[in-house]
Amino acid sequence: MDKLIVSPSPHDENYTKTTNIMLNVIIALLPAWGAAIYFFGMRVIPLTAVCIGSCIFFEYVCRQMMKRDNTIGDLSAVVTGLILAMNLPSTLPYWMAVIGSFVAIVIVKQLFGGLGQNFANPAITARIVLMISFPAAMTRWVEPFTHTDLDAISSATPLPLAGTDNAASYLDLFLGKCGGCLGETCSAALLIGGLYLAARKIISLAAPLSFIGSLFVLSWISGSDPVYQILAGGVFLGAFFMATDYATTPITTKGKIVFGLGCGIITFIIRRFGSYPEGVSFSILLMNVLTPYIEQLTRTKVLGAKEAEKNEG
Repeated sequence: MDKLIVSPSPHDENYTKTTNIMLNVIIALLPAWGAAIYFFGMRVIPLTAVCIGSCIFFEYVCRQMMKRDNTIGDLSAVVTGLILAMNLPSTLPYWMAVIGSFVAIVIVKQLFGGLGQNFANPAITARIVLMISFPAAMTRWVEPFTHTDLDAISSATPLPLAGTDNAASYLDLFLGKCGGCLGETCSAALLIGGLYLAARKIISLAAPLSFIGSLFVLSWISGSDPVYQILAGGVFLGAFFMATDYATTPITTKGKIVFGLGCGIITFIIRRFGSYPEGVSFSILLMNVLTPYIEQLTRTKVLGAKEAEKNEG
């Protein structure tokens, strides 16, 4: 043997590769993306293309400058760009979408070592940066089916209208007939995508169910409409597609449940007591920061490790 190759597990050639995982995530997001085109018009297509194209470009350039192997073939940059687009309003200027892509790929992902090394979800961090930097543009929503009428632009999503006469119906929220970001309005399409990923064993439902369930229970206890709270905003998009990110969430089932509970609790607190009507993005980012500690507290103890420690003493 001329060369000894040392690499981390798994060593089974049949394990699910990163490219396959990313491809399945793209497939799972297609129903919600199609619903966005139906409700918000054809501008969804170039905005998504700008996000994906700029993410691929920044990843390629960054890897070249760092003299590292190029990773655009694993489709992770495509997934980041697609999820970022799903977190943007259809009216956002393209140059702002490029800034979001730069933050996601260069600042959050590559400067920390690339895929698997980032401490926070790149797309959700980029959304928060854009929300803070360009609040007017990031909250300029279009009412469904009015994308050709510039006078029909609305400034409200379903969440601020909860409990009022103008609140959307459950059916409209479930089908996506309401204002919001591209990928967060159609709960039905997101649910289909999430169940597809679970059926393909790409994600575990532990975090999504604990996220949605805890928000539902807390909303019900506080006197809010629990069904409205879980259907409105980005709960389904965050629960199925960002709270299940391999790199920034716990790997154990206990850890996933704790992560989901934390997201649900923080989302409820922000919506109930904060100045932002939506809290999903901040909750996921805060729980991303806590992920190493959750991993440490919920990791499985090695059988016999305690006895060995006693023997050493």
